[in-house]
Amino acid sequence: MNKYEALIIVKPDLSEEERKNVFSQIDEAVTKNHGIISQSGLWADKKKLFFPIKKYIEGVYYLANFSLPPLAVKDIRHTYTLNENILRVLITKL
Repeated sequence: MNKYEALIIVKPDLSEEERKNVFSQIDEAVTKNHGIISQSGLWADKKKLFFPIKKYIEGVYYLANFSLPPLAVKDIRHTYTLNENILRVLITKL
């Protein structure tokens, strides 16, 4: 298993309950693909974006560190792009 870091930008206009639900969905996608989350949490709350993404000028940044089989990265990236509350995803190998 390789170690990865994911930075996910979530819509800023979500309620606190919806935001927690999205964060749990992000973590569940890793565990469903046989991954292990070492650390995850809110990185920045309503940070201004450099350019608009889907007409949003702010975003909530969520950072997750996890171990995952290399072939499963494609599956979780696909899962994240299907979620309408996620604006952008960046997954890097550590």
